Amino acid sequence: MGLDANLSLEQSLRLRLARAETRRQFLRRSQAGLGAIALASLMGRDSRAAGAAVPRVPAKARSVIYLHMSGGPPQQDLFDYKPLLNKYHMQPCPDELLKGQRFAFIKGHPKMLGTPYKFARRGESGQWMSDLLPHTAGVIDEVSVVRSMVTTEFNHAPAELFIFTGSPRNGGASMGSWITYGLGSENEDLPGFVVMISGGTDPTGGKALWSTGFLPSVFQGVQCRTVGDPVLYVGDPKGMTRADRRRTLDALDRLNQIEAAEHGDPETLTRISQYELAFRMQASVPDAMDVGREPEAIREEYGAVPGAASFANNCLLARRLVERGVRYVQLFDWGWDCHGTGAGDDIVHHLPQKCRDVDRPIAALIRDLKRRGLLDETIVIWGGEFGRTSMNEARGGSKFLGRDHHPHCFTLWAAGGGFKAGGSVGATDDLGSGIVEDPVPVHDLQATILHLLGLDPHTFRFPYQGLQQRLIGVEDGVRIRKDLLA
Repeated sequence: MGLDANLSLEQSLRLRLARAETRRQFLRRSQAGLGAIALASLMGRDSRAAGAAVPRVPAKARSVIYLHMSGGPPQQDLFDYKPLLNKYHMQPCPDELLKGQRFAFIKGHPKMLGTPYKFARRGESGQWMSDLLPHTAGVIDEVSVVRSMVTTEFNHAPAELFIFTGSPRNGGASMGSWITYGLGSENEDLPGFVVMISGGTDPTGGKALWSTGFLPSVFQGVQCRTVGDPVLYVGDPKGMTRADRRRTLDALDRLNQIEAAEHGDPETLTRISQYELAFRMQASVPDAMDVGREPEAIREEYGAVPGAASFANNCLLARRLVERGVRYVQLFDWGWDCHGTGAGDDIVHHLPQKCRDVDRPIAALIRDLKRRGLLDETIVIWGGEFGRTSMNEARGGSKFLGRDHHPHCFTLWAAGGGFKAGGSVGATDDLGSGIVEDPVPVHDLQATILHLLGLDPHTFRFPYQGLQQRLIGVEDGVRIRKDLLA
């Protein structure tokens, strides 16, 4: 396009810029340079929050490892002991437990379902646990067990979105993104937010569970693998040396800087930072993600095998990552959806196998963090997205034992990072169907995690769609659970 007639060179350039600028870019330019602030944080120039105005409180923890059992573990078979439920095993469910209830799959009038597993009090704290988790029982005095978690969702994807983004709908920012947005990164050569998956498939909520949503995309979770390249496409193509890649990135950087100066789009700055992070990750990630570098005794403790894809490997890698300054590590383990439609998803054949997969590495992770002095500053969370019914599902007349989705009560535990060791909060009724003591809504848990990390959950927010968005939602009434804290 030639210069406009009768205009000076400067006037013509300004006119071109005005024509090229979109409404969205104009609005983004008006938001106090968020992209530049985010870039400075990720590049390690400042390990503080992405925005200088992020409200802070005294912190107990600096990192999080969240162990999510995707599908919803059956609390009645693991942590919530109900002798009366066993007494009424396979008897018709009382009408009061069905009145006004919706179930994902249960039809007609179901029968009660006791547990086939033995319970006993474990540790000095005397926590009730079944015999399915003997290794976890050995570290139970390090955790706080919450038997009164409650959610609003009874299907997997919305419930997982609610746990990790604070909303049951797509489009929200994930907890890991919020935390890295608020606290920045402690290691400029590794992502601040890492995701690893086991169990053979992604969680039902999909990649939205580690999305940045409306936050700057620089805070997206990075999915790492334990087989093959840790991060897809981070390596150099054949025929390209590291020096070639450096020259390419330098040229791209100059072009992107020109575009950023002209249009003010913060996503251009995000693109620059992501290229640079990927370049640094080529050297740092293979080292961090190699469990073969661990002593044999440590690998044996976790049950980790170099080169394998397993929850055990992921737990050991989570320790290696937080040790190197990664802020938030999310482990998803699929396979906890125990409906009882067959031997592959029931509580008699399938559940014990899932427990064997995770029990030993979870206990090893807690012990390992404590030995290294990391447990005091690392929050470890274990749980699912909702609970399971006290009734047998019997879908299609199945003879296998299983439980349907149940949002009204489930069990979760938290360790380290300021949570009370050996603590216990909440209780359900004698049949394990509803909460009778100290309900803990999902937003209360999120608020408590943010608080322990030094972020004020009530004032930590981001403007979007005319609202001051928060991880804990925009409504009032959310509490920091002091009864969970040391």
